Amino acid sequence: MAGITDNYSKYGVSSDTLALASEAEESLKAVYDSIDDIVTYNELKVLEAFRAEQFSDTHMGQTTGYGYDDIGRERIERIFARSFGAEKAYVRVQISSGTQSVSAMLWACLRPGDEMLSVTGRPYDTLMSTIGIGSGKNDMALTSYGVEYKEIELLPSGDPDIEGIKSSITDKTKVVFIQKSRGYTGRRALLCSDIAKIAEAAKSVKPDVIVAVDNCYGEFTEKTEPTEVGADIIAGSLIKNPGGGICKTGGYIAGREDLVENAARHITTPGLGSEVGPTLGFNSMIARGLFTAPQCVGECLKGAVFASKIFELAGIETSPAAEETRGDIVQTLTFRDSTKMEKFCAAIQSCAPVDSFVTPEPWDMPGYEDKVIMAAGAFVQGATTELSCDGPMKQPYIAYMQGGLVKEQVKLACMLALEHQNG
Repeated sequence: MAGITDNYSKYGVSSDTLALASEAEESLKAVYDSIDDIVTYNELKVLEAFRAEQFSDTHMGQTTGYGYDDIGRERIERIFARSFGAEKAYVRVQISSGTQSVSAMLWACLRPGDEMLSVTGRPYDTLMSTIGIGSGKNDMALTSYGVEYKEIELLPSGDPDIEGIKSSITDKTKVVFIQKSRGYTGRRALLCSDIAKIAEAAKSVKPDVIVAVDNCYGEFTEKTEPTEVGADIIAGSLIKNPGGGICKTGGYIAGREDLVENAARHITTPGLGSEVGPTLGFNSMIARGLFTAPQCVGECLKGAVFASKIFELAGIETSPAAEETRGDIVQTLTFRDSTKMEKFCAAIQSCAPVDSFVTPEPWDMPGYEDKVIMAAGAFVQGATTELSCDGPMKQPYIAYMQGGLVKEQVKLACMLALEHQNG
């Protein structure tokens, strides 16, 4: 207890909060060990991918212009594919967000007259404009080109509705879409075991249906990835988990070779596909980010379980529970009061290495239906492997906390957040 006191009391953490933190840490030893086991497995898996593909110093050069014949880019994409158990990967700095990756994935799979079936309910807010649903209706959306959209909710338990999925698939269903992470909802993140059940059920009804997964926030949180358990294609962002806290931009799409190449054709042009795309000297950044990603995700997970436990002990509603198996790096806290949520985000911001002196305020963030408050003092704008916390300003006022390059920052942020709540 003395060590914790020495480290944190000078930041304004009270003895009561320090005692709560000590109790939380003591109860989490087995959970931390479990996370370390996942980190070790995934770090060795990624290392083996680098070794198997014989990655070399010559692969860390740069190309400009069209980017033809970039041997480093091609080798890195093979390493990504091997790490995710996929046939092919498309990894580019020209992809600026996870939404862009997921959007390209959907455009790669769907054609006029096809149906997209979302089996995890309404997708994340920023994807609605790609699909053309809710407030995202527009003349560039999938639905404006004749793609039909249908969704079914998860069961109240948070499990996939397997029978509902089977009964909802028709001859027109081309894509079964899964959002692994919870997004701005209270439901749990899906596990790869859930995705395996969905894929098996969907293909038992329609063997050629495409199982597509938004993998954002979920990479390396388990020992398997969706493409290793039945998903045909996945997509995500390099400023989230697979960038290891190092990548400054970029995204990836991985899975079946023909589908991934179709996504590349959507992003570039049908005649060029994955053959173009200059790396501009970023090969080293992407490769190093992937290599450190499992360790970075482990820090994020340890910070999340600490947050879950200390806030649970303080009587604040949290999800998932510290001992639950996790499918993403997101931790939610439900405040049911706008002022408490704003105070919480202010405390998180105060522990950032960047803009710690700034107080976050709700604003009309592009792509979202409600005002959003966001605490994000990050070296890379929007990087959610760095500690951040955000959420829509609506009942029941749920804050979505994720990231943390180092667990110690998350611990201090959580303790100061408790002080703010009690102050």
